[in-house]
Amino acid sequence: MTKIRVMSENLANKIAAGEVVEKCASVLKELVENSLDAGGTNIKVNLISGGLKEISVIDNGVGMDREDACLAFYRHATSKIYKDDDLYFIETLGFRGEALASIASVSEVELITCNGEVGTRVHIKGGETLEVEDAPARIGTEIHVTNIFYNTPARLKYLKSEVTELNNCTQFIEKLALSRPDVAFTLTNNDRLVVKSSGSGNLLKTIHEIYGLNVSSNMLEIKCASDDFEVTGFVSKPSILKKNRNHFNIFINGRIVRNNDINRAINDAYNTYKHEGFYPITVLNICTDPTLVDVNIHPTKQEVKLSKIEELTDLIYQTIKKVLYNNLLVPDAILDEANSDIKDNFIEPSVYESKKEEINTKPEVIVQTFLDIGAETKEVIKNEEFKSLKLYPVGQVHGTYIIAENEDGMFILDQHAAHERVNYEMITKQFKEEKISFTDMLVPMKFELSTSDYNLFMDRKDILENLGFVIEEFGINTVLIKSHPTWLKENYEGDNLKYIVDLVIEMGKNFNKDKFLDSLAKMVSCKMSVKANEHLSMEEMEKLLDDLVKCDNPYNCCHGRPSIMKFTNYELEKMFRRVL
Repeated sequence: MTKIRVMSENLANKIAAGEVVEKCASVLKELVENSLDAGGTNIKVNLISGGLKEISVIDNGVGMDREDACLAFYRHATSKIYKDDDLYFIETLGFRGEALASIASVSEVELITCNGEVGTRVHIKGGETLEVEDAPARIGTEIHVTNIFYNTPARLKYLKSEVTELNNCTQFIEKLALSRPDVAFTLTNNDRLVVKSSGSGNLLKTIHEIYGLNVSSNMLEIKCASDDFEVTGFVSKPSILKKNRNHFNIFINGRIVRNNDINRAINDAYNTYKHEGFYPITVLNICTDPTLVDVNIHPTKQEVKLSKIEELTDLIYQTIKKVLYNNLLVPDAILDEANSDIKDNFIEPSVYESKKEEINTKPEVIVQTFLDIGAETKEVIKNEEFKSLKLYPVGQVHGTYIIAENEDGMFILDQHAAHERVNYEMITKQFKEEKISFTDMLVPMKFELSTSDYNLFMDRKDILENLGFVIEEFGINTVLIKSHPTWLKENYEGDNLKYIVDLVIEMGKNFNKDKFLDSLAKMVSCKMSVKANEHLSMEEMEKLLDDLVKCDNPYNCCHGRPSIMKFTNYELEKMFRRVL
């Protein structure tokens, strides 16, 4: 008797469900994406107990006739691809033809649909069709899924709590609304409204509907293109950051995707504008030829492979970096009570006016004329705002903060952050100059390493030599540093050289020259800078202010901390109740 048997269709569907249906949000994803592929422009999602008891999706799409309504639940039945070549031109969200069959095999499903003629109702439980009958002729489709995993208890026990499942569903609908601002989405749970988007087609308005006014009024527009890619959307100012990457909203041809290379490019663009471990809010729509995107690598279709990924990531990195640099402003010191984030009170007039029309809400902000985000042809003067401030130091607090003033108000500078920025830009400028200036050490520094560390260091020592370090082998697994660049602070050479050697080794196999040089500049500039609790003379404070004015970005230290805060005269008077 043979041991190998062909499994039943229902068993195969249950196994497939293990890949396609992991949680309530997985079911919701497949159903809503079908609604979008059917041309739905108004999609309503109703959950009971976060989807654990019921998930309902109602759309105004094209609907189906009776024959298609029944065929839709067969495995590998689809209207989206027909031949092998179609796999290279996928323009729909779904295409595998296994989601409905998988969902129906592990739950109870009721489908009501109509394409303008006679409506059809299909009732399926555990993969078996129980009823097919006429239904009301409302154009569109509604589908109700109940008792998820009722016949697969091993999967049922891995569903999370109602709060967790609801949160997963909410996050998905929020991202979908951002990917399709032209579609109106409504999500309710136990008849309580959770998410609602208007479907206005205006992305900034949709961002406001999802994230609120504080975020939408602090977004910067992104628009760029190459021969193969077009990227549009918004990124948040450095004053609006989150503690995880969940708010990286990346869409390729309307599809929600996850891509580590794109995430890395975004994070690197914010490199010197934020703390490590904090991330911006981004909504980026990437349009490209479908032949450059392979979505057929994972059942969820969210992980994709991209041809010419280096071109795309460089385009995103350079564009975001330019937009951030062109919109540098001194942050106001007053905290936003709702978010507890430092609030940037300078909103460009052109952006403010468009937001006021779109959102129909007047933000309580101080409007001043600086850079226009949308003016791509306008020449940007470096630090126009900062150079116009004409600050004068008046004292120091706790040996850490410099107090300065001008006719507009009071400014507080973090002396370490400000000096770190000065040193960072001085060092990075030295990296780019062809002429190397170095000094010999009176007593060369000797470093004894393990064999593996020694091999790593020697493999990369030419990078340090090109910067002005003179390095020699000195016995077994030992190196001697005899000279160093002049930008290393006097009397701090020993500590700096130790950190430099460690940094070369720490980067290991993933060594990248540009990242190494940036990390080197950050590390050395921090070590060279004036510390907290270090008292400065008035002349030293004036010198620091003068040097800071000359920087390309005087507003943040190289680790993203703010270097300067502003209290306007009005804010000072309001705090002391001189004005009401």
